[in-house]
Amino acid sequence: MHQFAVIVVFAAVAFAAELPYPKPSGYPAPSYDKQPLMPYNFGYTVKDDPTYNNFAHQETADTKAVTGSYRVALPDGRTQIVSYKADEYGYVADVKYEGEAKYPEYSKPAYKPAASQSYGQ
Repeated sequence: MHQFAVIVVFAAVAFAAELPYPKPSGYPAPSYDKQPLMPYNFGYTVKDDPTYNNFAHQETADTKAVTGSYRVALPDGRTQIVSYKADEYGYVADVKYEGEAKYPEYSKPAYKPAASQSYGQ
């Protein structure tokens, strides 16, 4: 009886090994319907002196393009202004700066000799 069980197990393994695996189907590629651009308009400004935050953003879209601009106060005292347009031909940005960069004056560090150590004098 023990031999019969071993033969049945080997036969089952051999039979299972011959079964073809199903071809992986995976997921279909996503398809998206082209949606028309919905018109919108927004803008905001942030000016918080204690945290040195000073920036703004404005954007408008019609059914063909998105246009806008944003500005940010840079740490060197200048203001960076980016105007942009995005349409079916791509994204075009124009970057400008207002003001002149100001950097702090460099002062040479004053090194002092280390205090001498005295051990039990």
